[in-house]
Amino acid sequence: MWDQTHLRLAIEAACVALWSWHVDDDRFAMDERAFELWGLPWSDEVSFEELSAHIHPADRDRVRAAFAATRSVAGSYEIDFRICLGEVVRWISARGQGADEGIVDGVMFGIFLDVTGRKQAEEGSELLAGEMSHRVKNLLAIATGLTQLTARSASSVEEMTGELTQRLTSLGRAHDLVRPLPGEQGKAALLGDLLSVLLAPYDETAAFSGRIRVAVTRMGVGERTATTLAMVIHELATNSVKYGALSCAVGSLDVSSRTDGDHICLIWAETGGPTITEQTELKGFGSRLIARSVSSQLGGELLYDWQETGLVVTVRMRQDRLAA
Repeated sequence: MWDQTHLRLAIEAACVALWSWHVDDDRFAMDERAFELWGLPWSDEVSFEELSAHIHPADRDRVRAAFAATRSVAGSYEIDFRICLGEVVRWISARGQGADEGIVDGVMFGIFLDVTGRKQAEEGSELLAGEMSHRVKNLLAIATGLTQLTARSASSVEEMTGELTQRLTSLGRAHDLVRPLPGEQGKAALLGDLLSVLLAPYDETAAFSGRIRVAVTRMGVGERTATTLAMVIHELATNSVKYGALSCAVGSLDVSSRTDGDHICLIWAETGGPTITEQTELKGFGSRLIARSVSSQLGGELLYDWQETGLVVTVRMRQDRLAA
């Protein structure tokens, strides 16, 4: 038979926090774990408004409406929401029975669970799915752009087939450079070699060869940094093939570098492409992804200068992050 001691041990093992809701005056009684979960000092009871003050502003109205709706909706319910503990955001799941089922003297009962880990995993999965979807779309855009670029300079189907194959093969070599095979990890690539390999598929091979020029400081780049830079370069190159200097036969691209204290700046400068008449708003997933990657992984930032002659992008990175 279960007794209160056994029940308490089971509750503690499951990390469950208990609450009771006095529906007439909107006051909550909670156990110690619940007060710890909410980051509140222990007291006999706490008002719904006091708890609401800790709910994330984006979730507050939704939670209030959901709790009010439980009085009239039959069956069990589960509400997930965020609470703010200073700068820390925690996800809580509130669970109970609706339509006053199990109510005793105006008091309803339920539990709180800390579901922060699960929510973070879900957000990570959504981000990964979004990134994979974006990369697939980018690969299709790259393949389309390379096909159009190759068609401009090829004089026959056979020549076009050969050049396009070379470019797609170069993309594969670039991938191998930033994602080495097992047993080859840890080998740093030179920054200039990395950029040259990544950009080789976009360069002309016939009449206007050498439209892409790379002249950067000689330094090593670690695998993680190489992966981040590859993402940035492919995003910039894809946009250039679709809209910028690499979208036309006379456009060119210069990639150079300069030092700025403990930072190094890569300067991506396009010229000869379509005239830029206004600044483009960068709201796409790819733009947000590379900006976040440069900030979090390279300790830097992306700066865009929409000049009339062409886009100039400065990729500012901490030098001590490059070897990672």
